[in-house]
Amino acid sequence: MSPPAFQRAERVGRDLRYRLSFLFPADFVLLIFITCGSGDGAIALAYQGSEVQPDMLVLGRYSVGVGDRFAHQARAQLRAFLLAAGQGVEVVPVWNKSNREHITIGSEPASVRAAAEAAVRELGWSRSWHVDADHIRLETVDRFVPHSDFFTIDVADFIGRAPAEADLAAFIKRHGELAGRIQIPGIDQTIELSRAEVECMAGKYLFAVQEAGRIYRQLEKAKGAGRFITEISMDETDHPQTPPELLVILAAIADAGIPVQTIAPKFTGRFNKGVDYVGDARQFETEFNADLAVIAYAISQYKLPANLKLSVHSGSDKFSIYPAIRRSLTRTGAGLHIKTAGTTWLEEVIGLAEAGGNGLTLAKEIYTEALGHLDELCAPYAAVIDIRPKKLPTRETVQGWTSKQYVNALRHDPACPEFNPHLRQLLHVGYKIAAKMGDRYLKLLEECEPTIARNVTGNLYDRHIKPLFVDRPSQ
Repeated sequence: MSPPAFQRAERVGRDLRYRLSFLFPADFVLLIFITCGSGDGAIALAYQGSEVQPDMLVLGRYSVGVGDRFAHQARAQLRAFLLAAGQGVEVVPVWNKSNREHITIGSEPASVRAAAEAAVRELGWSRSWHVDADHIRLETVDRFVPHSDFFTIDVADFIGRAPAEADLAAFIKRHGELAGRIQIPGIDQTIELSRAEVECMAGKYLFAVQEAGRIYRQLEKAKGAGRFITEISMDETDHPQTPPELLVILAAIADAGIPVQTIAPKFTGRFNKGVDYVGDARQFETEFNADLAVIAYAISQYKLPANLKLSVHSGSDKFSIYPAIRRSLTRTGAGLHIKTAGTTWLEEVIGLAEAGGNGLTLAKEIYTEALGHLDELCAPYAAVIDIRPKKLPTRETVQGWTSKQYVNALRHDPACPEFNPHLRQLLHVGYKIAAKMGDRYLKLLEECEPTIARNVTGNLYDRHIKPLFVDRPSQ
């Protein structure tokens, strides 16, 4: 056996964090992450046994999904990433927009890339960035292919569908290692599964993974292997996935030949749109750490991509769990992808209200119309919002508000007694109202651009990127 060949060393994060890559015979890669100078002194090992693709598009360690529903805030968003880079932390911007959002607004996938490209060019961003076709399915993926290099494959609706008996039997036979005792580094308790439990878990998730495989192969045929980043999403479902279930899912993904770089499971607690996490933050931290350990184990066991990481959906504004996430990332050296799409739209409305005049008038009108279409707006998002109609202010009350009153009610500041999470969630799902206003809304975005941009950048950096990736972790 010939000795391993040193491939490269590259700086990938804050301070002196380097990734050293060695290529062994039989296409086995050893990646060594060395961090020094940032306080954690971590050395982490990751293994990748899949076929080496030197030109494979690779997602960086830290990445944030940002939504720009009306294609006017890409520059303001990118400034937040520039602020992080100025602190020595590389966070990759990923502009994402779903098919549902395109239909609601009447936009096309090309507009997302065009806005991102303009921002990158104007601000001189020379680092990685991507465009995500968010929550795509087999019937919606084609329109995104020319314009996206990141695809979030959503198969939550296929969870629980029974796979073919032969497929299930083959999975169980192939993965006898899942039945019995499994000791995963980083998880105190040994995982112990019976054959029947493995069969039950595989029966629940195997068909969904097979569907992901069908979508991936369609993308691979259209774009070419290694030319795009793949995420698999299973978060929009009723029940969270346990760490043993995640292990079964990852084994199935490996079998399907999907080079998944991020995976979005459903966590315990509620991840409601635009507001804080609802649940036990300590339980979340335990579960998050266990999922990180399962991913690290699966990378080695099933030869998944070495940079595979967790993705947190509806991740904006979950301030109470950001310290736990930061501690976990620092301790393990793991990466993270977090989606924050809707929070930028809310900052647009805050900026309009703060600008006063016509901007405040329009912000009031958006709320009034949203209140009048409450059921219609909330129905598609029922699983990820919790709005109590009696807690919503009346039309008359909002019409009498000053700029400060409106901003205080909408801005996510839990310490502010005027903050109203019910109003915030309604406006979060109420972007359809602004879309119907057409040019009238877009014109005011341009007129109020300085105020809106300041809010968009400040919210994304100060409340999201900084506590997750820049600040030193709390104890």
